[in-house]
Amino acid sequence: MPKKSDRVVPLPEGLVPLLTQRELETYYQVSDWTVLQWIEQGMPVEPFAARGRRFNLAAVQQWHAERSALATSA
Repeated sequence: MPKKSDRVVPLPEGLVPLLTQRELETYYQVSDWTVLQWIEQGMPVEPFAARGRRFNLAAVQQWHAERSALATSA
């Protein structure tokens, strides 16, 4: 029987997993305070019915890229 780690199932076209705040903190290696500051500065947060926040990584990366481009051109 294959191990769970050997089973890879591709996501359906257009389906993007959302990250929790903790996962986003880990991805960027930042604190919860930093993520809260980013949210206040306009970082996109996905609507989520349950507890906590969820983030679309592609949208967050685009938001960071736009901020970086603005900072570079200023």
